[in-house]
Amino acid sequence: MADYKMMVWIDQDLCTGDGICEEIAPDVFEGRDDGLWVVKEEARHFGSTLVFDDEAGDGHGPEGARGVARVPDSLIEDVIESAEECPGECIMIEPYNPELVAEGR
Repeated sequence: MADYKMMVWIDQDLCTGDGICEEIAPDVFEGRDDGLWVVKEEARHFGSTLVFDDEAGDGHGPEGARGVARVPDSLIEDVIESAEECPGECIMIEPYNPELVAEGR
């Protein structure tokens, strides 16, 4: 199992739907049909894609604070830039906590 240093989630109440996050880090952020963004773990980094959009079924997980995504080390800089550029200041970055990540699965 890989070691991760960081995880990320989006506070849906603060998301403005601007989409800068997905422009900067498309392997971590994905737009929903309602115009807001969610986090994801992309298959190229984790073997399968998991979108934290609160939808039912395989490949989906909870959104918001319960839906925290692991960030591959190669994307840490991009995720930090996304958080800094976000006009809604809704991108929450936290140190990696395997127990918290496991709760959202």
